[in-house]
Amino acid sequence: MTRRAFITGITGQDGSYLAELLLAKGYEVHGLIRRASTFNTSRIDHLYVDPHEDKARLFLHYGDLSDGARLVSLLGALHPDEVYNLAAQSHVRVSFDEPEHTGDTTGVGSMRMLEAVRMSGIHTRFYQASSSEMFGATPPPQSEETAFHPRSPYGAAKVYSYWVTRNYREAYGMFAVNGILFNHESPRRGETFVTRKISRAVAAIKAGRQDTLYLGNLDAVRDWGYAAEYVEGMWRMLQVDEPDDYVLATGVGVTVRDFLATAFEHAGLDWREYVLFDDRYLRPSEVDALVGDASKAREILGWEAVVDPHQLARIMVDADIAALDHAGSKWIDQVELASWR
Repeated sequence: MTRRAFITGITGQDGSYLAELLLAKGYEVHGLIRRASTFNTSRIDHLYVDPHEDKARLFLHYGDLSDGARLVSLLGALHPDEVYNLAAQSHVRVSFDEPEHTGDTTGVGSMRMLEAVRMSGIHTRFYQASSSEMFGATPPPQSEETAFHPRSPYGAAKVYSYWVTRNYREAYGMFAVNGILFNHESPRRGETFVTRKISRAVAAIKAGRQDTLYLGNLDAVRDWGYAAEYVEGMWRMLQVDEPDDYVLATGVGVTVRDFLATAFEHAGLDWREYVLFDDRYLRPSEVDALVGDASKAREILGWEAVVDPHQLARIMVDADIAALDHAGSKWIDQVELASWR
């Protein structure tokens, strides 16, 4: 029988890559999307087939993590074999501006999903998207045994999600796992995240369309991997016999400055000629260094990152240069708006 998966956050970076992966494996994929006056499905448009056609295997459903009743009815109707909870307010800096919203969606939203699984009475395997931001101020390397010390409302909300997932696993015997993913990026990353902001600026500067890139803390160390690889790890966590929690990371830490230098050098540019500091991008409390130890995932899941942060920077720059070559003035307007942010 065809396996069925349900993905919240399907229109995001991770959701789109995961949908691709599962469709390639023969799954029927259902995704949760929020109702809006404009479509936000660009990352999955290439996967979509009219549901009236026999070959359609991707289906979208309106709903929201703030609406527990809708989640119960959807899961009860669909009976998915696997549930991937990827939806969240996921921008760390924005979480300081919108702490209540972040807590409700990123934190309590996860509990609503788990409760929907329980209340609907379905037997499924549940994946919770946890985050390296939970470690916060705890020094690297960070593994599944490292203590949490979040430094943002986002990180704190993810800690809540982590523990409620473990609680439902222990209290109700659910197959529920936490994937503690370190920073993972791609050409599909949102334009206001620092890696994508850098790669888009490189493309625009290379084309003579932009003169300056404003950034905040260049000394922060992060473990950046390639999102397309990380969704394979998510899937593998739900294929093992017993539920557990896993870190996914490259194990390589680089500063924002290092990533910046690699991206600009790949386009034949010197970043020091274009980058200026703007304190609006600083966080009230900073996370100095996140570098993961994914030994457990390697040993049990057979998963290991291949693309390192420097390769990732080059992939993203190439993609944004190609996108700019084909997009015209509308894309350039977006570049300028991202720079203003």
